[in-house]
Amino acid sequence: MSRTLHKDVAIIGGGLVGSSAALALRRMGFSVVLLDKGFCGAQASGVNYGGVRRQGRPPEQIALSQRAHAIWPRLMDLIGVDGEFVRSGHLKLARTEAEMASLEAYAARVADLGLDLELIGGIQLREHFPWIAGDVTGASLCAGDGHANPRLVSAAFAHAARHAGVDVLEHTPVSHVEKALDGFHLSAGSSTEIKARFVINSAGAWAGPFAEAFGEPVPLHAIYPSMIVTEPLNVFMNVNIGAEGGGIYARQVERGNCIVGGMRGEPLAEPDFSRPTGSGAVTIMNRAAALFPALRHAYAIRFWSGTEGEMADRNPVIGFSRTTPNLIHAFGFSGAGFQIAPGVGEVLAELVRDGESRTPIQAFAIDRFARTTQGSRADSEPEPQKRETAQ
Repeated sequence: MSRTLHKDVAIIGGGLVGSSAALALRRMGFSVVLLDKGFCGAQASGVNYGGVRRQGRPPEQIALSQRAHAIWPRLMDLIGVDGEFVRSGHLKLARTEAEMASLEAYAARVADLGLDLELIGGIQLREHFPWIAGDVTGASLCAGDGHANPRLVSAAFAHAARHAGVDVLEHTPVSHVEKALDGFHLSAGSSTEIKARFVINSAGAWAGPFAEAFGEPVPLHAIYPSMIVTEPLNVFMNVNIGAEGGGIYARQVERGNCIVGGMRGEPLAEPDFSRPTGSGAVTIMNRAAALFPALRHAYAIRFWSGTEGEMADRNPVIGFSRTTPNLIHAFGFSGAGFQIAPGVGEVLAELVRDGESRTPIQAFAIDRFARTTQGSRADSEPEPQKRETAQ
């Protein structure tokens, strides 16, 4: 039997961005339906590395990252679990003089943005972190950053949204969405029709076709970050580790397991899914063993990969559509969306309620790619859509 739902907001994509937006909107009093073609949080949001870091982000992302930074310690009150969040600090290693110079330049560029970065030379690094080996020139420490368990956090946001009154429809792919006089009409699953005043496109790696359907094609493509977890070891790693220039990242949880990443998997015949490669797994473990002697004889007990959407400039798309009133986009987090997602959820809720956000998001406008080839925006560009608070 078919059914029609009437909602204030329909959210396409039940990852951490979509589910946190659903929860924030419901707490503001909006009626919301959250739709996912699989399980909420089962794609990139639930299988990523789990880094909760501000360090290393482009300056234009820092305000949004700082907003999310204030949310992570409140997870227990917000969603009922702490998500194994640990404010361990994030240590970014430089393996060459050029990489150290890059860290120094970044620290200078964000000096006034509240990250409180500490630059560490090679001798000091070995004094404070004797478990790091290899040819490391220095590092940058962001003491307030940390890590968490994405499998717990992503599912918990969706559960909290459902508990707050959001209609959470899993295994319900959206097959069609169109603008109508009374809002948006969506077809989902085999028999669900939805009428909503607003639509949020937070469909991750699958968001491109929804944007293109409204005349807003973007350079979005899928990437497949790959991770490894080791057997439990004696705890030795007391910070979340990254590296300037990429290639390796690692953290250790309270149980002693180390999560290590730095390579990508490959898609399966069904490109919604991917798997790690054998050569990639060996490469990651060799890199980790070279830096962390405690891992040289450790067993790798699990491997996985996930599907994420990457933008050409590695900045997400966040904000109102430039072609369609009341359509909002939030996708393309390029492998770095876990930390900022709860902040993005609040921003999206503000856009629905107020038509603007107190956090600057102009750098993430969907038309920035068109502006690159067509020059500056026309004078007729729509103004921000201010809204009254829901009753």
